[in-house]
Amino acid sequence: MSRGTESTGFSIGQVERMTGVKAHILRYWEEQIPLIRPRKDSLGRRFYSSRDVSLLFRLKYLVYEKKFTARGAGEQLLRELAGLSSVPAASSIQEIRSELLRIYGIVGGSDETKEN
Repeated sequence: MSRGTESTGFSIGQVERMTGVKAHILRYWEEQIPLIRPRKDSLGRRFYSSRDVSLLFRLKYLVYEKKFTARGAGEQLLRELAGLSSVPAASSIQEIRSELLRIYGIVGGSDETKEN
């Protein structure tokens, strides 16, 4: 896979570059937070959906900026997705992020190398 798109997903290397979060941390978050479940191919390579990437951006914010633990951030994500937490302009942010991910899939990653 040379480029991530909404239909094929984003490789862990692409997600690492987009989010600025190292691959080993992304894998740890997958273990801790059941909301993040990338699809794996027959070789075990991870492919993240746009939804996964959006959750990872939110998780990164909660962990690095708001100082949540991974587990606490996961619980906060669950509350937000259940509508129990007020997040201003969340739908607008989600739409913008999805569009940016789509654009990244079209034009990004031209310098890609073999990834996980």
